[in-house]
Amino acid sequence: MDNFTFYNPTKVEFGAGKEQQIGQHLAEHGIKKVLLCYGSERIKRDGLFAVVSQSMATHGIALIECGGIVSNPVLSKVREAIALARGNQVDAVLSVGGGSVLDSAKAIAAGTMYAGDVWDLFIGKARIEAALPVFDILTLAATGSEMNSGAVVTNEDTKEKFAIHSVLSFPTVSIINPALMQTVSRDYLVYSAADIIAHAIEGYFTASVQPRFHSRMVEAIVGTVIETTETLLNDPADYAARAEFAWASTQALNGLIYAGTAGFSYPNHMIEHALSALFNVPHGAGLSVVMPSWMRWYHSRNPAQFERFAKTVFGVDGALQGIAALEAWFDKIGTPTRLSQLGIHAADLPAIIDNVLGNARYFGIADIYTRDVVTPILNNAL
Repeated sequence: MDNFTFYNPTKVEFGAGKEQQIGQHLAEHGIKKVLLCYGSERIKRDGLFAVVSQSMATHGIALIECGGIVSNPVLSKVREAIALARGNQVDAVLSVGGGSVLDSAKAIAAGTMYAGDVWDLFIGKARIEAALPVFDILTLAATGSEMNSGAVVTNEDTKEKFAIHSVLSFPTVSIINPALMQTVSRDYLVYSAADIIAHAIEGYFTASVQPRFHSRMVEAIVGTVIETTETLLNDPADYAARAEFAWASTQALNGLIYAGTAGFSYPNHMIEHALSALFNVPHGAGLSVVMPSWMRWYHSRNPAQFERFAKTVFGVDGALQGIAALEAWFDKIGTPTRLSQLGIHAADLPAIIDNVLGNARYFGIADIYTRDVVTPILNNAL
């Protein structure tokens, strides 16, 4: 096991009805005015907005609305929200929604406290030196953003999908009520399953130091996602399955399964970011396409781990058989496994490859993921 420092300051409030306590949590941190970020008007139709606003009113907390945040969140909306936060002198940012809303909230929180353009923080032109506190009520389990410091945003002008990370970007309090996720569509349930699995397996397969304990945690996460996804496809109202799915999502990217590992990278996310930046495909759907193709290219670099994955997760022998089993499961649950299912064809590949190569430089793995490597991975995913 490699040396490590593990730091995660986020307080998680997990369970039914926890969203009713948001006003109390804000008040305990001295918050008086909040920028409330959300996606669609669904949170108003289903009553969640009323619950949140009432809880805040009870504790004397004012709210400024910022709706309309989209999946694959965009820089222009972040900039708009920063202006709103500054103009109203808010004390904190509250995200009510899924990972896209929360990632936007983190960028807004950092950008509000930075004198320049927020994109500077994404491209390394400036560091995050201060940020408003971020709180969240999660309505979709997928990204793990509720218990990590990362936030991913797409610059629509440059077609770059980049991330920020800072100790100042951890949510202060994250509320996870699985019951709020019951209305997630079938498509976004299966896309979320692919996203969680991708978070778990990036280090599992690429790390040069991967302790057995960490491998067992990853296998538990993947196995839980597979089991609970199938349960939820049959019964979306199964609270127990929804709860396990949500907590597995959080554990996949809160840093725990990477503490003590070393030498890992995120190649599947690197490749997928080009797909969602250029074609606005759902992130999880892009990952379920990329993963099997990448795995077929990569497995010979770490054959023992791929054989372990095949045996432990799917009960089959051989690396290729394990990859085929994962791809077959993606097909079974209905998340895409081919670029053509995303409306992406051979003529689109040159632009995608160029974008991926830029991402490879950003991710620090351009020496491995050259044009000669990326091209066959994408061709084999057509």
